[in-house]
Amino acid sequence: MRLHVIARGKIGRSAEADLVARYAKRVTWPMKWTELPDTGGTVPSPMMPSKKVLLDERGKQMSSEDFATLLGRWRDDGMRETQFLIGAADGHGDAARADADLLLGFGPMTWPHLMVRAMLAEQLWRATSILAGHPYHRAG
Repeated sequence: MRLHVIARGKIGRSAEADLVARYAKRVTWPMKWTELPDTGGTVPSPMMPSKKVLLDERGKQMSSEDFATLLGRWRDDGMRETQFLIGAADGHGDAARADADLLLGFGPMTWPHLMVRAMLAEQLWRATSILAGHPYHRAG
C-alpha cells in the first residue's frame, strides 16, 4: 500500500524538512509526498481502492500500535493507497472533514503544519516498523 502525504504549503529548506527526510527515508513501504499551494490546487486522485486521512486537531488520537494495526488492516483489505492530508494554517473545511475516512489528531494542541509533516513521517516509519515485526520498545 502506498502512503501518500499531501500537504499545503512549501516546506523548503528547514529543520522540519530535515526531520521529514530523516524518517521518510526509513519507511520501507512505497511513499509519495505532494505539496500544494496554501489555497487552490487539486488533490491528486488516489490509486483505488484508497483511504483518506485528514490530520486535524479535533481528530482521533491513537497509540502508535493502534495506528500500525489500522494501516495493516487497510493494507490487508486491499487498499492500494492511503492519502494523508495536512492542511494550511486554517486546517480543513467541513466538506473535506466529512469526506475523510479518518480524522487523525496528534493531541488537542495546535501544531504548525510543518511540524505535523515531521510527526506524521515519524509515525509512518514507526507503524511500518511495528508491522514488519521490529521490536517496539513501548510494547508490553
